[in-house]
Amino acid sequence: MTLRWEAFLDQVQERGEYDTPQEAARAARVILALLGAHLVGQVRADLAARLPETLALILLNPLQAAEPLTPERFVRATAAWIEGATEQTALWDIGAVLSTTADAAGDDLTQRVLLQLPPGYDVLFGGPRPGRRPC
Repeated sequence: MTLRWEAFLDQVQERGEYDTPQEAARAARVILALLGAHLVGQVRADLAARLPETLALILLNPLQAAEPLTPERFVRATAAWIEGATEQTALWDIGAVLSTTADAAGDDLTQRVLLQLPPGYDVLFGGPRPGRRPC
């Protein structure tokens, strides 16, 4: 079932402890664009079908990655794309977005997504660690 835009952003905003829905939307757009560059074929299409239309289009029309990013480089790339972000805040943002994405996808599809990614991405889909959002 596809999540509505508001429901998806509400979950990202709550998990990421963002002050505004706009912050949650910015993180979701950047992270799903980077993720989409790593997924191909039916897995990418199936994941897009579970996301709100705006985010599905971002996932389906990414820039192609020249090479798969390791989880560490994915975090650095996210930090570079989000204004004012550090690697620590980017890791938090990734957890908020990808854990919400995994919930929308379900366990089977999430496992298929992880099979297309370099080792170690499972940790990124686990959600922010307990505590307060880093500044």
